[in-house]
Amino acid sequence: MPRASRRRGDAAKRHADTLRFVLFEAMPAGLLFHQLVRASGLSPSQVRAGLAALRDIIAQNGWPPLIWTRADGYQLGAERAALEAYERAVLGEKLTEFRRFITGTIAPHATSHPNDKWIKHIIAQLNSIESTLDLVVSS
Repeated sequence: MPRASRRRGDAAKRHADTLRFVLFEAMPAGLLFHQLVRASGLSPSQVRAGLAALRDIIAQNGWPPLIWTRADGYQLGAERAALEAYERAVLGEKLTEFRRFITGTIAPHATSHPNDKWIKHIIAQLNSIESTLDLVVSS
């Protein structure tokens, strides 16, 4: 993901506008990354920066969301089932990432410093977040 300064720059906003136009033209189908590069005439790094900026612009303006699936690529305004599947997939990835962070970093820290107030607080907070994500993903 590009840095915030690259997502907010004028160039990224122009790239986002180009990508939005290309994706609207492709609706309801999506475009894979290489197709998006070819159709937009932008470089791969410009497409990445444009996609990040486009997500920010979509959030600011309340437009239909941008999703990505392995089969269809990037899509604007997908159906409810596709949106839900995408959201579940992203939350599942985040849950896995969170669990690996807990078991790979936090647990060894807690083992080596069992009376540390900081680590006790972090464990309580992260367990709460993990539990919430698990409920959302499994429901």
